[in-house]
Amino acid sequence: MEHVDRCVVLVDAGYLLGAAASLLAGEPARSRITVDHAALIQGLRERAEADTEQPLLRIYWFDGAPDRVPQPEHRRLRVMSRVTVRLGALTRSDGRWAQKGVDAAMHAELTELARNRACSDVVLVTGDGDLLPGLMSAKEHGVAVHLWAVQAADGDYNQSEDLVAEADERRVLDRAWITKAVRAKELTGVCAPAPAPRPEIAAILSAPLPESALASAERAAEAQPPAARNGSSAPPEQHGQEAHPAPAGTKGVPTPKDLASLRGPGAQPSGQQPAGATLRWSSDKGWVERPGGAGGEPPETATLPTLAQLTSAEQRWADREEDITAVGGDPFEVGQVFARRWMERLPDANHVQRLSVMYPRVPHRIDGELLRYAARFGLLAHKDDQIDEHDRYAIRAGFWREIDVRAAADHASTAE
Repeated sequence: MEHVDRCVVLVDAGYLLGAAASLLAGEPARSRITVDHAALIQGLRERAEADTEQPLLRIYWFDGAPDRVPQPEHRRLRVMSRVTVRLGALTRSDGRWAQKGVDAAMHAELTELARNRACSDVVLVTGDGDLLPGLMSAKEHGVAVHLWAVQAADGDYNQSEDLVAEADERRVLDRAWITKAVRAKELTGVCAPAPAPRPEIAAILSAPLPESALASAERAAEAQPPAARNGSSAPPEQHGQEAHPAPAGTKGVPTPKDLASLRGPGAQPSGQQPAGATLRWSSDKGWVERPGGAGGEPPETATLPTLAQLTSAEQRWADREEDITAVGGDPFEVGQVFARRWMERLPDANHVQRLSVMYPRVPHRIDGELLRYAARFGLLAHKDDQIDEHDRYAIRAGFWREIDVRAAADHASTAE
């Protein structure tokens, strides 16, 4: 039986994207790059058909995932035409994550395709020398093996020398080709642009603490042991400095409780509290000194519906399809998408204004729902099942950016 004249592409995603990150961002961390998977798959198909002069049968995408659970990028890839996703495990050892079973899966697929004469040409995008026996087996079955490399950041090889020597044809995916679908993320001081600063927050933080708060802080300090008063984690004596008690009336760093006391009537002498200033504390640890109950959720947020309450079964299906095909998973973008859906489905537009004045505090129920939504996009992966604090900031910043845009538009339309 003769080989069918068509080509197959086997992609080691860890190699392809890790080498692309090294080339474009200077380190192999895939979190440093943004990938347009649709453009990347199209580029692989066109390049394979041009190099082999055969039509494409299929692209196999081999990657690792925690517990072999498909991540958002895998869900997007596996619904694309002529793409099959094969997942190995992603395990952690000595503080580093590593793929397990990916090279074995590629070896099995390669030898099976060659043995069944399913294609005449195989394109391998990998650098792993463990695939050498599979490559040699495919050649023995009469399959032409094309080995593609990603341009190395240092100009040297990033593939097994034996693998390079055994391949029938060799090509390099250079920077120009890679950047058609992959780009490096820009690093800034923060991981996402913050919403515009709110002047009332600055006014609250700069306002002097009330006398009652200072007196309470002094009493608490006197009740502590001397070591705790000087700072148990790093006493000044350890740094060669003499410890001095803080002068009476000195303003310390305000705690959430201190800030909460600023909002009460009579908490400060007249004229010290900014007019209309309201405490809005951003935290997912619960409410701090809120009126209307001992630490309970205030009435103005208890009436805000969650996205789940606003979403029908049909909308949930549409949301899932959009998440798979259109949402990239960037933390800031995830926050924007969640806020946009929430606002579009609100029965009462006044809810947006009611939420806007609570900045930067996302109501607890909505904040928890927002973070659970973000977890779907693999933001928990590689982080011990916890969303990184910088990612949380970016998620909430994206949420508030959308809320601000909508609130400003609603205000402008009302003013007209």
